[in-house]
Amino acid sequence: MIVVVQFFLFVLGLYLLAKFANRYLFKESREKSILQNSGISREQWDEAFQQLPLLRGLSNEEIQSLEELCILFMHNKTFEGAQGFQVTPHVMLIISLQACLPILRLGLSCYDNFSTIIIYPEGFVTNRQKMDDNGIVDHDRTHTLGESWLRGPVILSWHDSKQSGVEDGSNLVIHEFAHKLDMQNGVANGFPPLHKNMNSSDWVREFSKAYDYFINHCKGDQLHGFDCYGASDPAEFFSVFSEMFFEKPGKVRKHFPEVHNLLELYYRQTPISRLKG
Repeated sequence: MIVVVQFFLFVLGLYLLAKFANRYLFKESREKSILQNSGISREQWDEAFQQLPLLRGLSNEEIQSLEELCILFMHNKTFEGAQGFQVTPHVMLIISLQACLPILRLGLSCYDNFSTIIIYPEGFVTNRQKMDDNGIVDHDRTHTLGESWLRGPVILSWHDSKQSGVEDGSNLVIHEFAHKLDMQNGVANGFPPLHKNMNSSDWVREFSKAYDYFINHCKGDQLHGFDCYGASDPAEFFSVFSEMFFEKPGKVRKHFPEVHNLLELYYRQTPISRLKG
């Protein structure tokens, strides 16, 4: 009996060792091969960076890390064009650079909860059924620019994605991918999984306080340059403030300093040190 148990433990050990090697050692080798064979020219990178002013001020080290993240991101994700839209390498680069900026210090594993990006040429119309408390079904037709589905794709309008990244405080790509970060621990609710050095009570207190203020004071389209769409629910609040954090961090720090500090801790970045707005 002892021999059988020892043999079982030996086999289990080999299995765990092989699993570890495949996950970490072979993964590093695969990623190195992917990076070396990306086929993206320096001219293509430069063209994409020039179209995205929000990336200015990144250090050479950060640029290299961002480019490597993008290469792996594009390799791991499927880009699909809708309504006849043709997905080109330039399209993939513009979207990937913006999508990977928020995870520059977080890692690609944050986006493990989906595999597909669907790109429409422009905004698109959704047609969904909704049932009210009385059991009556209604069809809701809504014109939208982007969506993030729980355990599903990210959907983007190319017309609006290519115009993002100009430091105006509005960034469709960052907005939708912030939802994906939020969805790592379930339905998007403005409370993504926090790092060990972060206090969840601080997050709940400061975001709730800022959200309540936003609801009470955001009566038009904007408040202090923030899109009032952020008053829709806590998930939209987190995504709208993530857009502003990466494009107009000065406004976030000026009007919502506690939220700004928490976003710096969460994203592990300080855009305010390299951007003017």
